[in-house]
Amino acid sequence: MSQDRTPAAAPVDAAFEAKIERLHAFIDEIAKRHARIKLASSLAAEDMVLTHAILSRAAAIGIFSLNTGRLHAETLGMIDRVRERYGYEIEQFHPQADAVEAYAKAHGLNAFYESVELRKRCCEIRKVEPLNRALAGVEAWVTGQRREQSVTRAELHEEEHDAARNIAKYNPLADWSEGEVWAYLAMYDVPVNPLHARGYPSIGCEPCTRAVRPGEDSRAGRWWWESRDSKECGLHVTTSTIQFAPNATPTPASA
Repeated sequence: MSQDRTPAAAPVDAAFEAKIERLHAFIDEIAKRHARIKLASSLAAEDMVLTHAILSRAAAIGIFSLNTGRLHAETLGMIDRVRERYGYEIEQFHPQADAVEAYAKAHGLNAFYESVELRKRCCEIRKVEPLNRALAGVEAWVTGQRREQSVTRAELHEEEHDAARNIAKYNPLADWSEGEVWAYLAMYDVPVNPLHARGYPSIGCEPCTRAVRPGEDSRAGRWWWESRDSKECGLHVTTSTIQFAPNATPTPASA
């Protein structure tokens, strides 16, 4: 039997309880700020924290997932687990079939291994274009990104402006550690993707994700054949940042 590699949970102390209260206040606040706001869920640990925070509080934030057509069966199974636990149907957005077919015909189904350009083109077809459809007509979106995840997210802010779509963007877990994520999941008995226990802290498409080795950062298993500074798929393009304060009107931070 393989060893369970589920990350260790952080201690539940007064500081962490305060952090949870702040997260819940943040969720309530951004739901009030926007009439149309959605969480983009990868169905992995961080997004399950946010899913629980949203659904357990009946916050008016929709939840969707990008079904790329190359996801692990375990990831797809999380949609059923959310339905069973919360009675909520996560909306799914799929890539355009003709674009997938054209890419495979021109380059090969797994051409993303050949170059960063071809990999990003695949991500554009399977993730970015469906995301744009998912976010059409919304005022803001929410992600489970954390600064600790990789060097490409070290400067992440809780509130940003998504310049590509001209909408607000929120990263409520920006300053959370991996241990805090797992402490929250355990505290509220939140369903988790079984791939995490097999050494997958960050989960994407099946052919582009592997288990990480001890000591590697949490996104080392994503596009592992590329350099660390190129490991994004194009979903997260932002410029200005905003500082959150409960019950306060957001004000753009100085450049």
